[in-house]
Amino acid sequence: MRITAYLRLAATLAASLSWGQQAQAADVDVAIVFAVDFSSSIDPQTADLQRKGHAAALTSPQVITAIASNYLGCIAVTYFEWSSPGRSRVVLPWTTICNPADAEAAALAISEKGFSGFTRRARAGTSVSSAIDLGAYFLDNFPGKADRKVIDISGNGTNNDGFPVQPSRLNAVAKGYTINAIAIPNKEEAQLASYFAANVIGGPRAFVIDSTGPDDYAIALRRKLVTEISMNIDAEESGIAPQ
Repeated sequence: MRITAYLRLAATLAASLSWGQQAQAADVDVAIVFAVDFSSSIDPQTADLQRKGHAAALTSPQVITAIASNYLGCIAVTYFEWSSPGRSRVVLPWTTICNPADAEAAALAISEKGFSGFTRRARAGTSVSSAIDLGAYFLDNFPGKADRKVIDISGNGTNNDGFPVQPSRLNAVAKGYTINAIAIPNKEEAQLASYFAANVIGGPRAFVIDSTGPDDYAIALRRKLVTEISMNIDAEESGIAPQ
């Protein structure tokens, strides 16, 4: 089983590399990997929540202001969807965002190409460890320089497929990467934010943010992204749980 998982991951990385050749190279303040859950528990409503939430956050005035207020005035983002080991899909390769037009283009790609939730994936589990591994791979191969590098996990469940989370988490943190997370509301995982805080996030100034419901997700995600970009917002005032 371990060999099969490794082969799946290798195939995913090979496919991701072909996407990486299309990526933009630039020096940025922060490089952020959006790792978005599209396992079998993600229904159309939750898929919309993630896809539209990320698009709205990227184009919000607060995020645009945070980007412009940094030293270089640019960030880089990539967006991929994950479930079981070897099951992932790149929606947006590395893209530099320096102005509202850049943000609109990235948001449009996410909105149009992101998972809709209507195609159910048989036996597609939730492998947070694979999401971290692939996120670290993207940061390893970022085609530019970044002052900070972040893996941004969005999910609605605990790690129930693939390898344990801890080795993946420690490997990413050892490379100097920060792993942050946002917990999607889920009646079956009421303590998901606590699980993410204890088992998933890590690295410099890592934090998890918990949205209280569907209407709050986009707001929470925007607040999270502003914090990742600027790193000058008081965590307690923002409702963010630090590591």
